[in-house]
Amino acid sequence: MFGKKLETHIIVLNDLDDGREAVRRALETAGAEDVPGLQSALRILDEAASAEDPKIRWTREVLAKAGIDPLEREVHAVREVRKELPGLSLVGAVDMVRALNPDAKGR
Repeated sequence: MFGKKLETHIIVLNDLDDGREAVRRALETAGAEDVPGLQSALRILDEAASAEDPKIRWTREVLAKAGIDPLEREVHAVREVRKELPGLSLVGAVDMVRALNPDAKGR
């Protein structure tokens, strides 16, 4: 209302714990022929649970596609992230870009 811009918020849901627990329970009662497949499924779910934060991965992909090094050209990187996600606040974009460089957290 009255021309106020809406800010975009990013929420990433990652609920693999229930799936991993279900596979673990299935392993307890599985027949010998099903065990290798369930163990493989459990490894895949464990790897997915420990994978890189999706926001960081998305930011890295956006900047790689644009050919921008976020460490050398932070301002350009922030602008590119905001261009790809209209409505993202400046603070949100800066946080996402700085998350790519753990040494930048103190700035």
